[in-house]
Amino acid sequence: MKNSTHSTTKPFPEPIAIKKLIGPSFVILALGLGSGEVILWPYLASNYGLGIAWGALLGITFQYFINMEIERYALVKGESVFVGIGKLWPKTPYWFILSTFIGFGLPGIIAASAQVFSNLIGFTHFPWIAILFLFLIGFILSSGKTVYGLMEKLTRTIILIGVPAIFLLTLILSVKSDWSTLLAGVVGQGNGYAFFPEGLSLATFLAAFAYSGAGGNLNLTQSIYIKEKGYGMGKYAQKLSGLFQKKTDYEKIQLEGTDFEDTPIARERFTLWWKRISFEHAIIFWFIGAVSILLLMLLSYTTTYELNGNVQGINFVIKEGHVIGTLLSPIVGSFFLLVVSIMLFQTQLGVMDSTSRIMAENAAISYMKIKNVSSVPLSKIYYGFLWGQIAFGTILFLLGLSEPKFLLVLGACINAVAMFVHIGFVTVLNYKQLPKFYQPTFLRRVILVGIFLFFGFFSGVVLFNQLFS
Repeated sequence: MKNSTHSTTKPFPEPIAIKKLIGPSFVILALGLGSGEVILWPYLASNYGLGIAWGALLGITFQYFINMEIERYALVKGESVFVGIGKLWPKTPYWFILSTFIGFGLPGIIAASAQVFSNLIGFTHFPWIAILFLFLIGFILSSGKTVYGLMEKLTRTIILIGVPAIFLLTLILSVKSDWSTLLAGVVGQGNGYAFFPEGLSLATFLAAFAYSGAGGNLNLTQSIYIKEKGYGMGKYAQKLSGLFQKKTDYEKIQLEGTDFEDTPIARERFTLWWKRISFEHAIIFWFIGAVSILLLMLLSYTTTYELNGNVQGINFVIKEGHVIGTLLSPIVGSFFLLVVSIMLFQTQLGVMDSTSRIMAENAAISYMKIKNVSSVPLSKIYYGFLWGQIAFGTILFLLGLSEPKFLLVLGACINAVAMFVHIGFVTVLNYKQLPKFYQPTFLRRVILVGIFLFFGFFSGVVLFNQLFS
């Protein structure tokens, strides 16, 4: 277990208690709340019923397995998958920078947050609110002592408030027949169709499927987050500091991980780490994520299904708030819209943090190879990409490109292709770079190949339809 650039080893750390592991899964879950969970899947339920619920459940199950293989590499190597992939394929940093910027530079999530919030306060021109939100995100991410610590606290708080609030509203407004319809949808039985309703755009469905969780290259930041949380060999990694913190030599960050001796004790500790992080991710990411998607779909179905006008953008969310206000109280309806707007804002904040990390780390990998150095001022690069994205989003809004659903679907389709690529990279990476004991089992490899082929096939079909239909 030695990298060519390292001459010393450190012991594989002892596993920590499960309650202390909690954090990264909240962050990666929050990245999907504003795209798939709050907008796209409820949008489909509002227009086509609950017969497509199977897709949401399958999508987040796929992402559970994808995320765990990303975690596996960082757990063993103490470095992000970007570093490992860059060693095998030196040109990949350019792909990750380009695909991340194209996929997530389109500010659809913050546009949706601003539109919902603007409707709540009676402001008609939401792009100005969206621009204000973008700058607010920049200042929030620039103010923490460490960026990861700030992100974990924010996401955990918002999820623990927002999800129970949605659950309570769903329980109050839904009836027994709605729950039966949801259960039927989980196995693909809809109102007059099986699995796929007539008239549903394959691109929109693929967009929702890709965003059943984080989506795109965002899944790969799980390796950065667990490294900064101190999982496994990540215990020896350095953390990204805030922009306004006092700079020291600590600001020079090494991206490569630390080696360990492959001993029986190391194997025993890895096995226990793996069991605990698998359980933590299953509960926080998969279970809470699946419940969130299904509840939001059910709430959308209960309040807006078959009402006129749902197909226009994300107006179904605003209509949900109005219906809730009519059935319960205007205050409750306004509270729902406020929660949705905050969850969308939090998602955009998480997305901008993750994308900035992805692009910064890959830029740093390329820089170190060109300059032949072992460390870089990663925080400076990170904030350059962060504020660059804010500037790009602001320009798009000023040019009039602000329709949330269009931006979200376009970005999601691009990210589905990115997922196809990075699933292949990580699968090969774990096979080539990890000793046999630490590699995924044969069954997991079969599952990953199946997921890889699924995204490849449907991305190809959508691309073909968009180009030749």
